[in-house]
Amino acid sequence: MNPRLAKWMLRSTPNNIKHPAVMTDQTFTLNTGAKIPALALGTWQSEPGQVKDAVAHALKVGYKHIDCAFVYGNESEVGEGLKAAFENGVKREEIFVTSKLWCTYHRDPEKNLDEGLEKLGLDYVDLYLMHWPVPMSAHGNHPLFPKHPDGSRDLDTEWPHWKTWQAMEKLLKTGKTKAIGVSNYSVKFLEELLPHCQVTPAVNQIENHPYLPQQDIVDFCRAKDILIEAYSPLGSTGSPLFQENVVQDIAKKHSVGPGTILLSYQVSKGHVVLAKSVTLSRIEENMKILKLDRSEVETLDQIHKSKGTTRYVYPPFGVNLGFPDKQ
Repeated sequence: MNPRLAKWMLRSTPNNIKHPAVMTDQTFTLNTGAKIPALALGTWQSEPGQVKDAVAHALKVGYKHIDCAFVYGNESEVGEGLKAAFENGVKREEIFVTSKLWCTYHRDPEKNLDEGLEKLGLDYVDLYLMHWPVPMSAHGNHPLFPKHPDGSRDLDTEWPHWKTWQAMEKLLKTGKTKAIGVSNYSVKFLEELLPHCQVTPAVNQIENHPYLPQQDIVDFCRAKDILIEAYSPLGSTGSPLFQENVVQDIAKKHSVGPGTILLSYQVSKGHVVLAKSVTLSRIEENMKILKLDRSEVETLDQIHKSKGTTRYVYPPFGVNLGFPDKQ
């Protein structure tokens, strides 16, 4: 079992509280020694004009972790939300901010980080991730999504992803990021990357939910002391996961909604979970994470075996990313 998870599960709780909520100060420990909050506000696909208020409100009610990315196109709004929170007494050192390197900047991670920091209004981020292990042309017909005339992605095939990582390692000396990691990495790509690493990735942020537990990647990362971060923990918008009998039964048992169970599933497995919302009441509701017992987690783990594996996020890069369900 993951030592971080085992330590947490062994904590004693008052006898009169059967299923205590995981408070927003729940953290896991990165391989750098730094603490990372287990619950993060995700900002992917958050509606323009609503991100500032969502970030400011999340920090006001107790969130300590904001996850963003250059390609989301809303880091300026995230920065406005951070600024509002700081003006209301939240201290920068109390907040964990994650951002991500986009594919068209693989040859120059520091440039992308600098642009992101300017938008965020920050001097540093706590964690910087390689968003996808897919270098794309920095001189194509679009700054973010360059394509060839036939519609295929304009890839930078002469630049391997491990060279990007080596460039990211140099960022640690600048102080502009406290830690570095990867995102959307399969076991295959991790096995390609690790021999070239002087610094082991702190995290691997992947799509993860009961339809896609990706246990092969989870186990591999656990063995290498790479923390899993789970995005899209509810599946897709309007996810059929909410209608799964197992999810509903556990939700009824705890008198909570199915979303709470799906978020709790990740934290109970020792994963950081990204909960995305711009609805202020939902942002608060997502804080009510429960410590599920082992049998409940194992029951949720079994859903994909009968209902099949479903991956909701797989951009058309034209690259075999090595995920078993996509072979």
